[in-house]
Amino acid sequence: MYLLFSGVFIFLYFKNELILLAFLRLRKQDFPGAKIWLDRIKNPEGALVQKQQGYYHYLNGLMCSQTNMNEAEKYFRKAEKLGLSMSADMAMVKLNLAGIAFSKQRKREAESLLAEAKKLDKHQMMTDQIKMMQQQMKKGSGPRQQFGRGARGGRMR
Repeated sequence: MYLLFSGVFIFLYFKNELILLAFLRLRKQDFPGAKIWLDRIKNPEGALVQKQQGYYHYLNGLMCSQTNMNEAEKYFRKAEKLGLSMSADMAMVKLNLAGIAFSKQRKREAESLLAEAKKLDKHQMMTDQIKMMQQQMKKGSGPRQQFGRGARGGRMR
């Protein structure tokens, strides 16, 4: 019995119960429900250990990526800085950051983040997403057309 109680406390130390409940809501695609659980953590810097803070920002980034890319990028950067315990989660952070960087016309940064995500994806769980992102980057890397100039292009005089 003592072993069971000590196991529960150790588990809750390494995985905050509110973060776990938010993860469960996200698995069911219940973004508002996950946001409610995360909002119950009033001061993440004081209430959570470093890895838990990383997951807190990671989950917030996932939810913000649906509506606000700039805010999602801030959350993902913070999660990247704080670190996550699973390499697949860190690969997902890098993949999301690569998508955001590519959408903001920062192709070199997106390529390097995508390469890092590929290295971190040890179990090939995100191979399809990485390939799809690479294909989109190839399509978007064509020559840029200049609009508003003469028929032949060139300098305006």
